[in-house]
Amino acid sequence: MNDVLLSRRTFTKITAAALAPGTTRHFLRHTGEVNPLRWPGYDNAIVIDALASPGPFNVPDRIGSPLSDAMLDHVQSSGITAVNVTVSGLGSHHAAFDETMVHIAYWEREVSDHADVLTKVQSVSDLEAAKASSRLGLIYGFQDTGLLEGQLERLHTFYNLGVRIVQLTYNDRNQVGDGCLEEANAGLSRFGRDVVETMNELGMLIDLSHCGYRTTAEAIQLSSVPVAVTHSGCNAIFQHPRNKNDTELRGLAERGGVFGVYMMPFLNAEGPPQESHFLRHVEHALQVCGEDHVGIGSDNSITPTVADDAYMTTLFAFADERARMGIGAPREHEVLFVDGLNHPRRMETIADVLLGRGFSERVVEKVLGGNFKRLFGEVWGA
Repeated sequence: MNDVLLSRRTFTKITAAALAPGTTRHFLRHTGEVNPLRWPGYDNAIVIDALASPGPFNVPDRIGSPLSDAMLDHVQSSGITAVNVTVSGLGSHHAAFDETMVHIAYWEREVSDHADVLTKVQSVSDLEAAKASSRLGLIYGFQDTGLLEGQLERLHTFYNLGVRIVQLTYNDRNQVGDGCLEEANAGLSRFGRDVVETMNELGMLIDLSHCGYRTTAEAIQLSSVPVAVTHSGCNAIFQHPRNKNDTELRGLAERGGVFGVYMMPFLNAEGPPQESHFLRHVEHALQVCGEDHVGIGSDNSITPTVADDAYMTTLFAFADERARMGIGAPREHEVLFVDGLNHPRRMETIADVLLGRGFSERVVEKVLGGNFKRLFGEVWGA
């Protein structure tokens, strides 16, 4: 990983250039100015970000402090109907289980304290109610199953607590299977196959975003219902351990699943990722998977990231710690957002640009949330 890292000083210069005046036009478009390209269907569409948060994300101590008024304002202005919000801890130890319970309790309090802005989503009916009431639906999701500690009954416990999306592995290996950084690429374990079957029975959506290639392929084939890759990219555009090959994309789509494209620094070869890099991945996924199987999973906060010195210092410390733990992927020391999409109404920007590139309103509405809504209905029920 060290051979791809930039010095903080060099990277700060690159970031400053990328975020200089004149490159923030898409943010300025959505600060109250009239946007002549604005899609009139955006406000009526079901808009789903398949991995996001209304508060801090991809930073240490992201859970604990109450959501600020500014964060709640960003939520209300975003036009996003629902997000898959990570409530799980990481790792195969009891501390991860305890951490997950703390995270769930935190979000329960936030939903209760801000019932006019937030609501919990456990079904498609809840999703539709969130849209009708102009609130942000929170779908509780996991990014690791290590916290199960070999106990299938914990899936029942978490289902009853409202968890509806579970990623089988993080970047490393756990009792379920191999993550995307494991060179052995061993696939699902026997316990992992039991986890897949139990999730199918409960109606929990299987997420394969951080899984290794073999784990991904085996889970797609084993699952009796469609599965998801909520936040990833396309190796055909840029090769990275966090991205998926066309083989996985096709297999996912053939079984009815949905592939979400993220807004991370794993989209391009060097420098802060731009809107054009993100769109290349979306367009490639549409070519490979078809219009019914592509969505968005930004892996960002709805609240814009301010890439100042304090952020960069925190980012480097965060990435250093992840590298020390063996869970850091290449290029995590770079800004964790896409220039041009670092604002609350980023999903509207995506709609506008896709329409400008000749995609129909039908396709745009599917990509912005219609495909994930359909998938949720097939897995969760009404």
